Amino acid sequence: MSSTFPGIVDPARGVGNLSFDDKGLIPAIVQDFETNRVLMLGYMNAASIERTFATGRVTFFSRSRQELWEKGEKSGNTLDFREMRADCDGDALLIKAVPLGPTCHTGTDTCWDEKNEDPAAFLRLLEQVIATRETEGDDASYTVKLLKAGAKKISQKVGEEGVETALEGAAGTEDKLAEETADLLYHVLVLLRSRGISLKHVTDVLRERHGG
Repeated sequence: MSSTFPGIVDPARGVGNLSFDDKGLIPAIVQDFETNRVLMLGYMNAASIERTFATGRVTFFSRSRQELWEKGEKSGNTLDFREMRADCDGDALLIKAVPLGPTCHTGTDTCWDEKNEDPAAFLRLLEQVIATRETEGDDASYTVKLLKAGAKKISQKVGEEGVETALEGAAGTEDKLAEETADLLYHVLVLLRSRGISLKHVTDVLRERHGG
């Protein structure tokens, strides 16, 4: 077995080092690229792997129909491909993808009837919304007004929201503390945007401090 496993499968090197079963198949677990939630299990062969890389949409091999099938080709609930990894033995794949709609054919988010949710993912979505407001937002938008006011004004708002959050934390109710914390996080994201700093940059610093 190649020493390149476990790790990212590189299409430039082909799939010759993968360990397919006697039917030419390999199990593939699909994980949401953003939430890390496990979405489904399918099977792939060399052709479906190559098509996945070529199209950018996850394609499997149907054992019942004996043919390739692109996830969501009929429903529209496709899986936008991001990354493929092989396990330590090279006989199982981890596919990281972004689901465009429910993954399971029953209409649920996952084939295990779990909600595909991650509270932290909403912060990334809010970051994207703020970025869109900056380039496309109406002048009447509060976010647009803040960004146009500049980093100093936004920093002032962050300070005000920080004080209000601290006061609620010391003597307020849980609901009010949650509300003030939400205001603080929003204004921090706007400040980061005004300075050209991504949320990922901040989380990378946290991860480094945590020891990786």
